Amino acid sequence: MNIRLLSTPPHPCSYLPDEQSAALFVDPGTPLDNGIYQALIERGFRRSGEHLYRPRCAGCDACIPLRLPVERFRPSRGQRRTWRRNADLEVSCGPARFQEEQFRLYRDYLHARHRGGAMDDPTPESYLEFLTSSWSETVFYQFRLEGKLLAVAAADLLGDGLSAVYTFFHPDHQERSLGSYAILRLIHEARRLGLPWLYLGYWIAQCPKMAYKGRYRPHELYRNGGWRRGDHEAD
Repeated sequence: MNIRLLSTPPHPCSYLPDEQSAALFVDPGTPLDNGIYQALIERGFRRSGEHLYRPRCAGCDACIPLRLPVERFRPSRGQRRTWRRNADLEVSCGPARFQEEQFRLYRDYLHARHRGGAMDDPTPESYLEFLTSSWSETVFYQFRLEGKLLAVAAADLLGDGLSAVYTFFHPDHQERSLGSYAILRLIHEARRLGLPWLYLGYWIAQCPKMAYKGRYRPHELYRNGGWRRGDHEAD
């Protein structure tokens, strides 16, 4: 199948100051399914709602796709502490559909973390449009403490792994490092399902909000048309 790719015009980068960003994206008229998604994510693409895209910025290649080989993953000392710190949480998995409780948590998270940003003040429609699509197999992992919802991790189920879409969590529990714990749980879940990879999206070494992905090792980076061990590049 031939897939038509379009390009966005340059615009200010959300991650690196004074840089211009642009992306390739799959023509919205293309009929998509999980198989096509799998083929594209293996080539460095990422999903946002119904859209599949890959950065293509003039003079900059800072956004690098990163994936974890779950069987070879070895947690750091800090990651082991995060795992133990959250041992009291109950984790469950459910379909990606609207639930008022999850939406309230999402809204509170954005208001605390991204107040005044483009994503702040979401609606139920924009919430689902961002996290889900009509053709992906998306699931929501819920993290609860004594029945109270603390975090939700949205992930796509692929033929060879899980793709982490987005995680949001209660802003009053910073000490738990819930974002990091969600990644560790997705690694655990991929391993349980017998899937070899966890795709974490784009690692950006120069951006504190995105550099954390390089701390999960070993990992592979997609560069020059192929996946290669990248631990040395994350130091």
